Amino acid sequence: MTLAAAAAVLPSYWMVLPFAALLLCIALMPLLAAHFWEHHYPKIAIGLGLVTASYYVGVQHDWHPLVHAAHEYVSFMALIGSLFVISGGINIRVKGEATPFRNTVFLAIGAVLSNVIGTTGASMLMIRPWIRMNKYRITGQHIVFFIFVVSNCGGALTPIGDPPLFLGFLRGVPFWWVLQHGLVAWCLTIALLLGVFFVLDTRNFLRAPKPVRDKETADKHFHIRGLPNLAFLGLVLAAVFLPKSVQETLIGGVFSVPALVMIAAAIGSYFTAKREIHEANDFNFGPVKEVGYLFIGIFLTMIPALHILQSGQAVQISSPIGYYFATGGLSAFLDNAPTYLSFLAAAMGAEHLSVDSPADVLSFATTHPHLLLAISLGAVFFGAGSYIGNGPNFMVKAIADKSKVHTPDFLRYIWQFALPILVPILVLVGWLVVR
Repeated sequence: MTLAAAAAVLPSYWMVLPFAALLLCIALMPLLAAHFWEHHYPKIAIGLGLVTASYYVGVQHDWHPLVHAAHEYVSFMALIGSLFVISGGINIRVKGEATPFRNTVFLAIGAVLSNVIGTTGASMLMIRPWIRMNKYRITGQHIVFFIFVVSNCGGALTPIGDPPLFLGFLRGVPFWWVLQHGLVAWCLTIALLLGVFFVLDTRNFLRAPKPVRDKETADKHFHIRGLPNLAFLGLVLAAVFLPKSVQETLIGGVFSVPALVMIAAAIGSYFTAKREIHEANDFNFGPVKEVGYLFIGIFLTMIPALHILQSGQAVQISSPIGYYFATGGLSAFLDNAPTYLSFLAAAMGAEHLSVDSPADVLSFATTHPHLLLAISLGAVFFGAGSYIGNGPNFMVKAIADKSKVHTPDFLRYIWQFALPILVPILVLVGWLVVR
């Protein structure tokens, strides 16, 4: 859709309300009415999505935005779901690896791995061994830094790494673009986070009784089961690199060839993985079902917001640092994937470009790299600002809670860790790199 065409059928500003309502529900309902939300969030998400769908069908008389949203939703969930299922068939056993140095190396490996199998895949693969290897002195601090590094900031280099970047890739951002432009920011952010963690974990380690310190350094066993699932992981990665002509081939206007390959890989992995591995990982579909239901509502309700933003009338930001903090500020408390897409649409709309046009997106990436980099880094890095900033965050907390780890609650996560540790690091990175 051209900018002129988008403006001609600009939706009512009131139609942004379902989108805002859903995001507020995601942020507040787990705190205010956890039991109700746990049982009824699918109905709320789908119901609000149907409000938007009804508007486009009944008022705008236009099915095209809904079909386009369905295509992006299927592609998004195919990637997230396949990585989740495949990682559930791989089990890592670690013992005696809980010294501060080994913990730091483990997180560094997780940061790199997040770009290969996604923050969701890496988080699900590594959180259980992370808890087991620190079981004698595990604290909420260990869980929070795992979320900072593995579940969020680590995945900032590839579209596979984090959902916002994958949405950008679907829109036309080249696969290696963020790696080429954001490597310095990634290295600086990860180095600072790991440096702070090493200092804090050293203090934690030295406070532990000597028998605990000796126990944690005694055995050094490392064992991986489920290696055949790496073949399915390779299939998912191969699907991302299919020729563009193949990627753009759609079945029913919704299912792309890469999405079908990813779904097939997930099915193959699930039915060939050994039951004892799934049991060792306590694998179930609960976390991915929650993400799937919520994103049905998100992908539908954000359609009007995207159309308004890409018209260039809603956001008055011109500098990269402005986009970095605006995108980051919302990504910390809303979901970072639609936040990324909303500000990308706004930035492109201000340049009379459409986020729905791959050619326009590529042109924007070429002519305004600093703006695109600011939006990309803001969405990924600040997704660690709270439990609701990114999908894996709550998954990690749920697994830690089930393992009897005393994780910080929503507010303590923010004031004890995000504000004094994460935010100053991200402000420094923004000032040194983005500005």
